[in-house]
Amino acid sequence: MRRAAFGVTGADVDRVGADVETWVAGALNPGADPGVDATPPPTFAAIPAVGANAGREERQARNKAVNDQGDQLSLWWLTRMVAAHRPVRERLTFAWHNHWATSLSKVRQASLMLKQNELLRSQGLGSFTTLAQQLVVDPALMIWLDAEKNTKAAPNENLARELMELFCLGVGGGYTEDDVKQSARALTGWRVAADGTVSHDAQRTDPGPETVLGVTDHFTPQTLVGAILAAPTHPRYLATRWWHQLASGDAPSDDVLSRLVAAYGPSRDSKALISAILLDPAFDAAAGTLVASPVEWLVGAMRTLALPATPANVQQGRAVLRMLGQVPFYPPNVSGWPSGASWSSTAAATTRAAAATKLATLADLSQISSATASSRIDAVAHLLALDHFSPRTLDALALAKGKPVQLVATALISPDYLVV
Repeated sequence: MRRAAFGVTGADVDRVGADVETWVAGALNPGADPGVDATPPPTFAAIPAVGANAGREERQARNKAVNDQGDQLSLWWLTRMVAAHRPVRERLTFAWHNHWATSLSKVRQASLMLKQNELLRSQGLGSFTTLAQQLVVDPALMIWLDAEKNTKAAPNENLARELMELFCLGVGGGYTEDDVKQSARALTGWRVAADGTVSHDAQRTDPGPETVLGVTDHFTPQTLVGAILAAPTHPRYLATRWWHQLASGDAPSDDVLSRLVAAYGPSRDSKALISAILLDPAFDAAAGTLVASPVEWLVGAMRTLALPATPANVQQGRAVLRMLGQVPFYPPNVSGWPSGASWSSTAAATTRAAAATKLATLADLSQISSATASSRIDAVAHLLALDHFSPRTLDALALAKGKPVQLVATALISPDYLVV
């Protein structure tokens, strides 16, 4: 539950008990969610472009409008992450956002990033084929990877390369440089208008045919995706990437990978793959090997401490995420955010310590303060859904038993809570 959702308490775990399969099935089929309903997506007015002769003030005004919309979008998603009653879908959408990493820093249109976000959410538990076929002509991804500059006169390989290298097959996934070049030719001629409308310009399109991974055709973006996904390396690559997102930083064994690929199946069922990961015996055995990213840590802590998703709380949370280097809609590059020990720097530890103290100060800690001194550490463990603390963490917690805020803050920044 801690790895699949944003935040969980001991009471949540107690309610599920040993019936993990039922919980997973419900988490992946969430139905109506009052918290989601209470946080509808924002709407964005078009921001007029500035002409080549625009002055500095006009350009600054437009940049401010673009940045303000980006702020509104990131605050909206963080609010929904905290407010959702069934947060697994938001957690998985965030994982897809990391997989198809696209950033507002270059797209510069919040409405297009929102459209992509809604696509990841609506299709993320369906067919990966459908998701990939829609994303290859997604305006935000096209702008991010220069696809609108891809013409027969000057083929641009960015989208074609990342489609194979990062999104579908992985480095060394059985494709060649010529496959990348041929795929780029197949994707020529697509354009993104100022309002985000995607269209095809035959005059800018390579006439073909192209040969990609041994298949020769006059490809459309959708048939090109089909040819790429037919490569035998695809299922193992996607299963491994999701294993790293949800289970462990260590690679799955061949036996585990075979089970996950079988669940994914010829229909490329993302929900079946994710369910198989969460229910595989090796998932439980891998506990304690996945370092929570800043978003997972912060949103999880806010949810666990039952902090309301007020504008003030969410704005303070986003400020923390900026210092930690992970704000939704702003991944650093097409590879997404780093993972593992990269989140464990000394500077990050100092930031988390200050943030944890602030979160604990805002929370209702009556269940901790009302516990006897001898049971307070156990009460904190139950609150954070931890079955134990390491001896080193216990020593640190023992020094804070008389101060509930410090006690909870210490637990929130402990390796026991940061590594799931």
